[in-house]
Amino acid sequence: MNQSAATDAYPRGIKLGVDVGTVRVGVAVCDLDGILATPLKTLERNARKNTDVRVLAALAAELGAVQVFVGLPRTLKGEEHASARMATDYAELLADALAANGCDIPVQLVDERLSTVTAHRNLHEAGMSSRNHRKVVDQVAAAGILQHAIDMQKARGTDVGSRVFAVSQPGLPGDAAAENAERAVPGVNVQSSENGRQQ
Repeated sequence: MNQSAATDAYPRGIKLGVDVGTVRVGVAVCDLDGILATPLKTLERNARKNTDVRVLAALAAELGAVQVFVGLPRTLKGEEHASARMATDYAELLADALAANGCDIPVQLVDERLSTVTAHRNLHEAGMSSRNHRKVVDQVAAAGILQHAIDMQKARGTDVGSRVFAVSQPGLPGDAAAENAERAVPGVNVQSSENGRQQ
């Protein structure tokens, strides 16, 4: 597959990476050509009012993002626990916020294992004291998630991850919308399925 055909298989443009935590949410961004992911900012997680979700949706629109990748934490055995459910719920909230803003920006879950551990190690190797890690580790982890996603897109010549649709998305039946959140798991390719979501 030539380079032109490969890039047609997934969107070109600015993309965001998101690392979801219970206290903070890290955000990273890549250049138009999807070459390098860089840390962007850290948002304080507000699970009651979801103000951070709305800020992130506005940021994606402001930057003209073509995709948002949310890291889906899994164990080394590939299992999903509470943190994976939290990431899936967050991705769904973000898809809702984007849809409410009239933005058709895909939100996709991508497998992320040890991203925070790797971020801490990279910061340590860069000479940053452990005390200062907390300020930036989430956005560094988000950059790792995004870099992994854009590297996979190029290597495979196709899109990656599992798209999460807004529950309130027009035209999506209630049952299908509910199933969307339950069945969002990381996939290799993005293909249409019977219930309307992509995986």
